[in-house]
Amino acid sequence: MQAGKNNALQTGGNGPSLTREQFTQAYHDMLLIRRFEEKAGQLYGMGLIGGFCHLYIGQEAVVIGIQMALKEGDKLITSYRDHGQMLAAGMTARGVMAELTGRSTGYSHGKGGSMHMFSREKNFYGGHGIVGAQVALGIGLAFANKYRETDEVSIAYFGDGAANQGQVYESFNLAALHKLPCIFVIENNLYGMGTSVERASASHELWRNGEPWGIPGKRVDGMDIAAVHDAALEAVAHCRAGKGPYLLEMMTYRYRGHSMSDPAKYRKREEVDTIRKTRDPIDHVRTILLDAGVTEESLRTIEADVKAVVNDSAEFAQTSPEPDPAELYTDVLLEA
Repeated sequence: MQAGKNNALQTGGNGPSLTREQFTQAYHDMLLIRRFEEKAGQLYGMGLIGGFCHLYIGQEAVVIGIQMALKEGDKLITSYRDHGQMLAAGMTARGVMAELTGRSTGYSHGKGGSMHMFSREKNFYGGHGIVGAQVALGIGLAFANKYRETDEVSIAYFGDGAANQGQVYESFNLAALHKLPCIFVIENNLYGMGTSVERASASHELWRNGEPWGIPGKRVDGMDIAAVHDAALEAVAHCRAGKGPYLLEMMTYRYRGHSMSDPAKYRKREEVDTIRKTRDPIDHVRTILLDAGVTEESLRTIEADVKAVVNDSAEFAQTSPEPDPAELYTDVLLEA
């Protein structure tokens, strides 16, 4: 890759190029998610994280590429594979890890765990355990943006396993009817739990699922952060211009099972290894940076910084207090 004007790097696509600084930041942010999730997996294996734990390893380019196209005030909502979105939104590694381990210093004070933490400050509205339920809430966030006459957008992430849920199609209809500024992002990692999308969906072009309502869609290489970023810019511009919702199908891949309790025997180890070796999104950006003249030493410094942040988050979580038993009776909705 050659550096051009304004330090831009050619990405091979027809859309805007990312600068070397943007690629460098993306490398840091994706690596933070990867190392954080690896550490979370370790803590889960040690029995320090209870309940369900769905890791985002392999899908980092999706959320970081989209986040780079957003501005302050844009809102995010997703399903239970949510730690990557939290970190991308700017939630601290300490707060997220503390919540995973059920500590009072976590974002939901140790009562939400992996699937139920929020941050109004960072415009992150969960983490939801019911398949597809967050999509309907996502258009609610978009409605609020429109009602308040802002140009902010709502990003509703969901997986291929939720793509044919009835409430998802109802959300498409309402979003199109009211021209809501909502970007629907299907993270198609090819497996809804243990079932291949080809066996679960009659349609193999999920980006076209919004066509009956006139929602434009696009299929994107979700392992290529530049492609993700370019597509996100297009979708965001569409929504900010008041043209209604947009659908992005991000073709990505998860290296681990559906959750930490899933041995993933429904796919061959060779399949996972091939993706890792040939399409890993972090390795791809690392190669781009090295070809652009970034030194190995600079990248090792980033890697060391990320490792320190993740180790600090694990130490913070393990040394933080558990919630007082009285917390069982707080944050509970009571009839007036």
